[in-house]
Amino acid sequence: MSYRREYHYTLEGADYTENVGVDFSKLSTKKLEKLWRETLEKGMHGLCFSMYEDGQKPGDVITEEQVKRRMQIIKPYTKWVRSFSCVEGNEHIARIAHQNGIKTLVGAWLGDDLDMNEDEIEGLIALAKEGCVDIAAVGNEVMYRGDLTEDQLLEYINRVKEALPGIPVGYVDAYYEFSHRPRITEACDVILANCYPYWEGCSIEHSLNHMQQMYGQASDAGRGKKVIITETGWPSEGGSLRGAVSSAENAMKYFVNSQVWSSKSNIEMFYFSSFDESWKVGAEGDVGAYWGLWDKHEKLKF
Repeated sequence: MSYRREYHYTLEGADYTENVGVDFSKLSTKKLEKLWRETLEKGMHGLCFSMYEDGQKPGDVITEEQVKRRMQIIKPYTKWVRSFSCVEGNEHIARIAHQNGIKTLVGAWLGDDLDMNEDEIEGLIALAKEGCVDIAAVGNEVMYRGDLTEDQLLEYINRVKEALPGIPVGYVDAYYEFSHRPRITEACDVILANCYPYWEGCSIEHSLNHMQQMYGQASDAGRGKKVIITETGWPSEGGSLRGAVSSAENAMKYFVNSQVWSSKSNIEMFYFSSFDESWKVGAEGDVGAYWGLWDKHEKLKF
């Protein structure tokens, strides 16, 4: 059973409408920060777990102690966590989350290294058989990157479904991929859609409505299957992409709007991300390091 709550504003002037979101025009920066903090403290359905401290990157093996420390920081704020891999210490996330009463969406990272894919799939199946997996995600944006063929991905999805009867199995990708790839959509028990208005150059003023449209497209493709937003967020600094401007103010606004909408609409959503991660500056540019609710020193930003 997912985490549900009714959302009530305590700040005067924070009016909400379905497609636009909160009217921030009457809020000073100080009041916006207060609303952001109140929204965070009310709790959220899910949070993407950031593994890596400053100086670390994928390929480094992360200790159980580091995962425990970060899990304790986010524990008061979320009912679910999402992990992205089942090797190199990522396997600790699901175990430690369950030890803390947090549910898990556990991902096997798939790419063009077939040997590594085997380790990931076997790791996912093993964690699930330990009782540490509530939803299994077989691959993340594999089709978007072009790392595997549809047939290869379908083999992995069906293999995990066969090994784990009773556990919902899905695949994570950009929301539009589920419209373009009906065979993959059909194979999924649950549609796991990444929805980023920022990466489509959308202004903050129209970002909530744009995410609603993204969700709607994934829902249409799913034809009645549950759709979970597995990633959405907004960077707090680092530049702009057409109309999308990264700033502390916009990051706060997007977080508040997305949490209020998902709560009111009973939509399960994993916010990206928990902590800033410096290694992400590569492919994503400088904004990649600033998607966290906490900074790289594990301090709340606002």
